[in-house]
Amino acid sequence: MEVNDALIDNLSNLARLEFSAEEKENIKKDLRRMIEFVEKLGELDTTGTEPLLHMSPAINVLRNDEPGDSVRREEALANAPVTDGTYFKVPKVIRKV
Repeated sequence: MEVNDALIDNLSNLARLEFSAEEKENIKKDLRRMIEFVEKLGELDTTGTEPLLHMSPAINVLRNDEPGDSVRREEALANAPVTDGTYFKVPKVIRKV
């Protein structure tokens, strides 16, 4: 794959980014190095290698859901910046239209 100014301009347009001429040159160099690395991986003999779908053979490892101690209301509210003694008070974020 050829890395040229047109490719960089197209990618920057798709990403909605603007680059200076110096930044474009650095991006071209980095993109060339990445493509060379991927092409080098293509040279490896992967015959007999199973595709890796997950990093671990374990599937859906969950802990038992057991009841335990919970935090008392006073402890939970102790570090809140603003409370009414029962609930956390937060700024209103929904407005009527």
